Amino acid sequence: MAIYRFKVTFEDYDDISREIDVKSNQTFEELHLAIHQATGYNPDYSSSFYISNDQWTKGEEIAYKPNERKTNRGVALMENSKLSNFIDDPHQKFYYTFNFDRPFDFHVELMKILNETPGLTYPSVFKSVGEAPKQFGNVLGTTVIPPTSEEFDFLNEMEFNPEDAEDFSEVKDPALGLGGSVDEEEETHEEEEDEFGNEFSDNDGFEDDEFGGGRKGGHDDY
Repeated sequence: MAIYRFKVTFEDYDDISREIDVKSNQTFEELHLAIHQATGYNPDYSSSFYISNDQWTKGEEIAYKPNERKTNRGVALMENSKLSNFIDDPHQKFYYTFNFDRPFDFHVELMKILNETPGLTYPSVFKSVGEAPKQFGNVLGTTVIPPTSEEFDFLNEMEFNPEDAEDFSEVKDPALGLGGSVDEEEETHEEEEDEFGNEFSDNDGFEDDEFGGGRKGGHDDY
């Protein structure tokens, strides 16, 4: 039995990949399940493979859990579609969209055609590179509830208790001159002015006396 080795790469994360070996007579559904066994995603979401060219242009669709419109159109189903019936190129490509509600897109490329290894169960993951990104609702065994509001409630986030506000009702910082009343500050300021004002009050006529009144129009010495 011929074995297809596919390289599966995230379209938006080309450094994350899986190489999966599948029997030629196995179905697209089995490849679909193998991809998500290798990524850790829940595979139970509507998804599709598309026969693709080298530019990753979507062609014929092969669907898993298609909607009514696709079903009525007669879309091919993964569970009924053998891989060998859709491969006519040694480097056949498939564009793959997983979970149309919150999609991840993949490039699936046939890398090699090998001989079956006796005793090995297929599909089989041959190589795994990088950790698959997380996605809400898709990771096996994980339930993630997105926030209901984009606003960040700082007080609730910090577990703020209104009773704690009493501790901040009066803050006294000597370095900032806080804590005294306005009247006390004004009174202190006036006392300082009086102290320095009295110190120099006896010299109010200093200029007039020293120069004999010369700065007030006195010209007796001349």
